[in-house]
Amino acid sequence: MKTIKLAVLALLFVVVSCTEKKKETAEKTEGKAKVVAENVEKAKKEVTNGYQVGDIVKDFSLKNVDGKMVSMADYKDAKGFILTFTCNTCPYSVAYEDRLIALDKKYASKGYPVIAINPNSPEARPDDSFEKMQERAKEKGFTFPYMLDVGQKIYPVFGATRTPHMYVLAKTDKGVQVKYIGAIDDNYKDANAVSKRYIEDAVDALLAGKEVEVKTTKAIGCSIKV
Repeated sequence: MKTIKLAVLALLFVVVSCTEKKKETAEKTEGKAKVVAENVEKAKKEVTNGYQVGDIVKDFSLKNVDGKMVSMADYKDAKGFILTFTCNTCPYSVAYEDRLIALDKKYASKGYPVIAINPNSPEARPDDSFEKMQERAKEKGFTFPYMLDVGQKIYPVFGATRTPHMYVLAKTDKGVQVKYIGAIDDNYKDANAVSKRYIEDAVDALLAGKEVEVKTTKAIGCSIKV
């Protein structure tokens, strides 16, 4: 009888131990899932709470395809910037490459140079690696800096969600201020069929000392790859 009692007690101990271990494992798994979910929500919130028109932009320093670090502070004589989040792989971005070059040629000498940042993760998109960016910039003859957002730290601050996603920035007494956010124009398929040139209209207004009429439009492009 004593032997049976001991065996029952031993069995109960094993059952309780297994139950506790399962509970502990479930709690750990649940805890990890909660942390991941919180991080995802945090990232979403950061994007949602990105810069709006009128906000002052913090400077950044990223490596250009020529190997040199570039920041807005390097442009002492600039009046502002045409900033684009773009990439090698999105068809929309590729469709707009020649128009970005044209914008830089038209406005850089007037004080509004183009600055391009690739927000995509090279792990998610190998063809958006720094080396591939160097190849693309050379192939297309980019006349502007083309930089990789290493660690994807810059695009969430701006609130960019697409490639391309455009920002017109102007130097003011308060700092570099957002004046326009959205698309380049209203026809990514055909440059000759464009009827509204949002970036040009915004920069022309600023150069003339006027208020930008259309301050925001919907950015049309591919989602940023993380």
